[in-house]
Amino acid sequence: MMRVSSTMMTNNYLKQLNGTYNQYTKLMEQSDGDKLHRASDDSVGYSKLLRYENSQAGNLQYQSNVSTALSWMKNSDSVLINVTENLKTFNAKVVQASNSTNNESDCKDIAKELMSLIQETVHEMNTQMGERYLFSGQSDMVMPFALSDSKMERGVAKTLSDQQTSYFGPTLGNTGSMNQFITLDGKFDGDDNIYTYYYNTYDGSVYSYDFMEYGYKSNMAAGIPIVRAEDKVCNIGKMDDSDISHTMRDLFDKNGVITTTGRDWKMNEDSSGNDILVDGKKLTLSFAKVQQYIVNYDGDDKYISMVTENGAINPSADTVNQTGQDVFGSDIFDAGEAHKSGTAVLNDLLAVVAKVEAADYNWASQNGITVADKAHSVVLGAETTMAARNQAYQATQTMLLTQNESITSDITEVASTDIGWLATKLMEYQTIYSLSLSVGGKTLPGTLADYL
Repeated sequence: MMRVSSTMMTNNYLKQLNGTYNQYTKLMEQSDGDKLHRASDDSVGYSKLLRYENSQAGNLQYQSNVSTALSWMKNSDSVLINVTENLKTFNAKVVQASNSTNNESDCKDIAKELMSLIQETVHEMNTQMGERYLFSGQSDMVMPFALSDSKMERGVAKTLSDQQTSYFGPTLGNTGSMNQFITLDGKFDGDDNIYTYYYNTYDGSVYSYDFMEYGYKSNMAAGIPIVRAEDKVCNIGKMDDSDISHTMRDLFDKNGVITTTGRDWKMNEDSSGNDILVDGKKLTLSFAKVQQYIVNYDGDDKYISMVTENGAINPSADTVNQTGQDVFGSDIFDAGEAHKSGTAVLNDLLAVVAKVEAADYNWASQNGITVADKAHSVVLGAETTMAARNQAYQATQTMLLTQNESITSDITEVASTDIGWLATKLMEYQTIYSLSLSVGGKTLPGTLADYL
């Protein structure tokens, strides 16, 4: 038989008493509302808790991204609304300028108003959110748009109307957002007058002014849906083919400013090496030019992403900004460029300003109104895209809030203390501990000190 000593009784008592106190202490930890403080509390529950907390951290980050994105897009959309309103006013002013009853003074006054609208548009497009420019791409610390201090010599584009685009479209090629030919000046030997022609840089065709304004309409009315050989003045070769010997970039910069080579360029032979003849007279072609102000774009064409979900970046869904090219499209002078000018529409509109200032009523009525219409359409498309993306982010924000509520509920279920259960257990262990102390004091064997 084992002899039970007083020391063993004391040790067993203290072990049980400490165990009770430890349980009481662990329960007291839950008084902060969390029942899980370490993996040993509940390994399965703790694993779930870590997973839920990671999900919540990601959700909160995505909510922050969405909030920043919505602020960015709200400011961008506000700018684009103002710009489209400016272009609507610009359009109305060009219609007013195309009236031949205006004298030169009237045209100059209208041109000043048009210029003021462009300046206001440039100012709007340089809007910042904090220190970041909204429309500079990823170069958002750089002011994107700048209007030149002086006029420059630029090529003259012929912007096709919707009807012209429908007719010439199959031969048009890539001329950007504006659907354009290049305007040529034609001179006949012994004739000092300048005649207007239009050059399709994609297939090399040259058309007369009369055919571009009236002849194609007669063809359409007669049921002739495509351009015929007899409708062309000649073919001088595609712009980038060896038969014309120069590329677009040799002749113009991406803003349409004509180069030295472009100023000296003349063509009096067709692509077969024959003289260009019209009614038996030899014709020499050169590029038409206009003195106008130029807007330069110093931003880039890269996008800022605000990720809203796990997985690979999706630029079509995550992009919150628009670049100069997105807003102002591209024209014949920068079509095909790896990096667009970012100011195509603005520079085409500045050509309209120059023509109105020169009181060129015919050009304003036959070309200026079309340019203004197309410009408004291009910018309106950018505004619509921004508004649609804004709505998508708002829907994402609602989804993330709902998702966060679900995650919070999961965390509460797995990690939160049941207050009623905790209170009962604390009272239970406190009572057991107090009773243990009381019983121990009465039943444990005394020590030598107790007898002295």
